[in-house]
Amino acid sequence: MKNEKNSIDFDKSIGPWLGTTIKVIDYFLLESLKSENLDLTKEQMIVLKKLHDNDGLNQNELAFLTLRNKSSLARLLSKMESKDYILRKKSAKDKRINNVFLTQFGRATFTKTRPVIRKIIGIMENDISENEKELMINILKKIQSNFNSKIVSI
Repeated sequence: MKNEKNSIDFDKSIGPWLGTTIKVIDYFLLESLKSENLDLTKEQMIVLKKLHDNDGLNQNELAFLTLRNKSSLARLLSKMESKDYILRKKSAKDKRINNVFLTQFGRATFTKTRPVIRKIIGIMENDISENEKELMINILKKIQSNFNSKIVSI
């Protein structure tokens, strides 16, 4: 006999659907980047995007913007530096702070990701109306807000 108190209907919960969808998108993104001969992970692409928008961010700012902790970001940046995507320079004002800049190769690589991203967005949003898209974005914002309010109280 099922204990109703401890029973959870995962198929009617948002979490598994979000998780599976993210895995599908991540897989498709990685395969699409590989097919374009781009040696890039999703995380590296996000860093390239943030630096493209605001080159010279310091590592703390970049960690905050990419939702990564400082040590995992440092490892990611080391890998990206070895691939010549980025360059870290000590801040002139504070030698403890590293500012991160796109290299010419990093900028060119970011530019090459744009058609891949357009293709993925096109597939993802196929047969989804503007109203549905707006509704989904609002629901996702609510979910994030629900968790953000709990993080503050922990």
